Amino acid sequence: MNRNRKVPENVLAVFSKYQANNVRQLKKEEAVDMLKAEFGLDDEQADNIFHNFDKNNDNIMSIWEFKMFFDCAGDHAQEIVQKFRELDADGSGKLDVEEARIGLKTLKTATGRLLEDKEIEFFLQTTGTDDNTIDLGHFVNLLHRLKLYNAPPPPANVKIHA
Repeated sequence: MNRNRKVPENVLAVFSKYQANNVRQLKKEEAVDMLKAEFGLDDEQADNIFHNFDKNNDNIMSIWEFKMFFDCAGDHAQEIVQKFRELDADGSGKLDVEEARIGLKTLKTATGRLLEDKEIEFFLQTTGTDDNTIDLGHFVNLLHRLKLYNAPPPPANVKIHA
């Protein structure tokens, strides 16, 4: 079965520069180097992205795991990192709930509207780490969810529960 057809050419073009012997996976070090070189990430950011997208926790990034990252960030990775840095007011490398809340109030959905407070609370409850912070990898996923969000806001009488 030829998997080339299922992986978009732009994804394959980036990944192929770093793979050896046509093996469609990269060891952690190789993947981190690729993320730094191709997307302008620093060591900590690339490591964070790697761990967030290494879905089976085997310290290897497969072409499919990389495709998930690319689908979320694509050519906008540097822009997303810059937005994350702007929102990270205390420079901790993570967004606490208040930093995220303030930042989400400035972001627009794919339809161009601002998020409502109840939507922001829903995103805060469903995104993040065990310590109630949002790291760069979770932020990338959150922005991807917002980009795909094309529905009107929920009716005012509907409660959103996490």
